[in-house]
Amino acid sequence: MRPFAYVAPGSLADAVDALRDAAPGTKVLAGGTTLYDLMKLGIETPPAVVDVHRLPELNTIDAGPDELVFGAGARMADVADHPVVRAEYPALSESLWRAASQQLRNMASVGGNLLQRTRCGYFRGGPEFPCNKREPGSGCAALEGHDRTHALLGASDACIATYPGDWAIALLAFDAVVDVVGPRGERTVPLKELHVEPGDDPAREHTLDADELILRIRVPATSAGRGSTYLKIRDRESYAFALASAAVALTIEDGVVGDCRIALGGVATRPWRAEEAERTLRGAPLTPEAARHAGEVAFAGARPGTYNGFRVELGIRTVADAVCIAAERVTR
Repeated sequence: MRPFAYVAPGSLADAVDALRDAAPGTKVLAGGTTLYDLMKLGIETPPAVVDVHRLPELNTIDAGPDELVFGAGARMADVADHPVVRAEYPALSESLWRAASQQLRNMASVGGNLLQRTRCGYFRGGPEFPCNKREPGSGCAALEGHDRTHALLGASDACIATYPGDWAIALLAFDAVVDVVGPRGERTVPLKELHVEPGDDPAREHTLDADELILRIRVPATSAGRGSTYLKIRDRESYAFALASAAVALTIEDGVVGDCRIALGGVATRPWRAEEAERTLRGAPLTPEAARHAGEVAFAGARPGTYNGFRVELGIRTVADAVCIAAERVTR
């Protein structure tokens, strides 16, 4: 057991003060479904945790006409089952209920889910397996190791771990933004700018400062919401990371695609927006061949390793199938 301090602020202002005065390495605790796990393995060893899960300001869900607003502390299960989310934005709901077991969804927060560590088996493997995320500068065992589940897009010579989340992929397709707060006040971060590729510094995974926390997630209302899906392909049906996934939202009028959004999961070092693939579909009739071509464009920059090359074709088919599922929902 490694001793650590525990702080349970009674208000958001107290939480900001606690983070301002915290020792380096202090972590925010919400649902704890990832943090507890990594602490038990000795991978995360924070000197203190600041527990925000009881703060009422963070536990809200507001499905208004102009935007959806999710407090960072809202539980994944509650957001997934919200009637407006399920009916009008099925991709958001599906990304949550396909993300984990029911027990985890009942505990995990939507804000914490965005900031879960990008990791692979070598990250958890212990000191005998070098990992630049766990120990910066030590190397990456995955580069010459078993890379079946590792990233095809956005990798570097320092890290090829895959971003594991599902929720962020769906949010990226809907141009979500994240409001954060810290000692210097509030600011808004577009979700597409929240996560970063590993580059030469894999330990840095997002653009938040150490003393900032997520307040809320905001999703602009869009008519493409109803024609959306989150398709996740994995080794087993329950509680497994994606081998490939795709969030697709689109509109179709008179057989022609109008708005179109495609985001990829399970294949990149961060949530990945496939903008070139989107452009191939806009303004044209949607056919199975066009859906397949969009998938091919989405994976045109893939860099497979030794064992993960099969996931390029798997990813192409996942995009194509997701596009067709979304199109069916538009025409219902």
